[in-house]
Amino acid sequence: MDSNMHSNKGATMGSSLAEQAAVLALTRVSPGEWYKTATVIYEAGSATALLEGRIGLMADEHRLYAEQLVERAESTDITAAEHLIERMAQQGIKLLTVLDDDYPSNLQLIYNRPPFIWLKGELRPQDFRAIAIVGTRQASDEGRKRAARLARELAMERVTVLSGLARGIDTAAHTATLAADGRTVGVIGQGLCTPLYPKENRGLGTEISEKGALVSQFWPDAPPRSMNFPMRNVVMSGMAMGTVVVEASATSGAKMQARLALEHGKRLFLLESLVRTQEWAKRYATRPGVRVVRQLDDVLDVLVKLATPPEQLTLKM
Repeated sequence: MDSNMHSNKGATMGSSLAEQAAVLALTRVSPGEWYKTATVIYEAGSATALLEGRIGLMADEHRLYAEQLVERAESTDITAAEHLIERMAQQGIKLLTVLDDDYPSNLQLIYNRPPFIWLKGELRPQDFRAIAIVGTRQASDEGRKRAARLARELAMERVTVLSGLARGIDTAAHTATLAADGRTVGVIGQGLCTPLYPKENRGLGTEISEKGALVSQFWPDAPPRSMNFPMRNVVMSGMAMGTVVVEASATSGAKMQARLALEHGKRLFLLESLVRTQEWAKRYATRPGVRVVRQLDDVLDVLVKLATPPEQLTLKM
């Protein structure tokens, strides 16, 4: 995280309708990647202040970006954003911005966090103890079984399981967590007001939203596009304390999340079977912060410690 990020942040984080609408309005006119917009809004401490041209003390690079945001924003954008927030609330969809106290704490710590996320369901404070389980859509039977067992046992340890609601490994992880009465969060690559993709997981998505949460960083009416899924992986990695890759080819989104986990300073776990069969995994296995898992009990032991508040730990990892 940029060392200047906290320089102007006020003691009270904005969570009013006006502040949330201002975040959406500024995001819509972003001259660059959205995470840059999130950074300058967070550094300013107020999106409404930015809209009024009150930029304050800010790093030169961020000041230039903030000035571009202000030049592009229109008052009509605020009104439209307020109406959107209210309309979504009527459908049980909540907005969390980078200025809100209940924006996920793990996600807040990564450099490329989104300016906002939409939420259907409920995020709880305990969800900081979250692990992402990811892998290929074309999973083997054994891969699905491994993902399910890992998810089930994590759920029994009260660790929240994150995944992407895709076919294969994701589906196995979500389904097993729900069956164990655990908490699971689906991080999706589309808006929350569009029919869930893939079609066969719509029922699963509904159950996740009722017992856990569905999270999206996209506008509510955004369709599932291929370009969205790498962005979804950023949020999934950011919300988790670590990522487990069960099965993944060199072109899989799960491989991308493995890279993101390391960029974010998270723990990365690669199953031994993956390391044996994939060259990319073999290369990653030698990097700091990566652990090769030879049996599921190994990863469970480390993950449970990883997801325990530091003051409660008695053993070093």
